[in-house]
Amino acid sequence: MLGSSERIERLVQELAKMPTIGRRTAQRIALYLLKAPREEVTALVDAIVQMKERVRYCSQCGAITEDDPCMICSDRRRDRSMICVVEEPGNVLAIEKTGEYRGLYHVLHGRLSPLDGIGPDDLTIEELSVRIKSLGAREIIIATNPNVEGEATCSYVAGAIRQPGVKITTIARGVPMGSDLDLADEVTLARAIQGRGEVR
Repeated sequence: MLGSSERIERLVQELAKMPTIGRRTAQRIALYLLKAPREEVTALVDAIVQMKERVRYCSQCGAITEDDPCMICSDRRRDRSMICVVEEPGNVLAIEKTGEYRGLYHVLHGRLSPLDGIGPDDLTIEELSVRIKSLGAREIIIATNPNVEGEATCSYVAGAIRQPGVKITTIARGVPMGSDLDLADEVTLARAIQGRGEVR
């Protein structure tokens, strides 16, 4: 970086490690922070530190929470016979916004991707099987992203968790193939939940 100091270069390198942020974007962020008022930068740093210290993954479902277990797992009004399986914590937030689902969740923390070296052991599939038995769940909704890796993950998870008396469904594909659940609007997601079908 032309005329950059060692400290700016270090910040650029750290920012560029983040998903979807390349070196050019990292440089723009670093230069923005250099020009920003000190209070703004301090507030950003404090927000990051507070998040790192206080936010964690729920020990039961794997969603983001400050309290363990999370509010959803702790809510006795939720339907504990139903578990919605998603790839990432952000998917829980997206589905909750629809207001259509009142069961529990289970976050896989990824999806099968052999090219990226992510296999079944890297996901929380075994923990899901244990939860199904301990909760006595009767329906598992697999809500993976509608793309090749998501479909492969859905098929694998369905086979791995199949148990007598447990219905396995997947959300209806009102969500277009190749997109992410986080980007789908609430109406589309609500229709997908309502029109879910059984995994064969």
